[in-house]
Amino acid sequence: MTDLQKDILAGLLFITGLLSFFSGAFIISATVFAATAILSNVHQTAHLHLSK
Repeated sequence: MTDLQKDILAGLLFITGLLSFFSGAFIISATVFAATAILSNVHQTAHLHLSK
């Protein structure tokens, strides 16, 4: 996956989490937000290891 694809995926997951939260599906939104946070952190950690 390229950086752009990962950024788009993280953005889509975040928007999905927001829509789920607004609709009242709190369990789904919490799961989606967790997936977004993990994806974002893995992406940033990979960049840190590559730049060393």
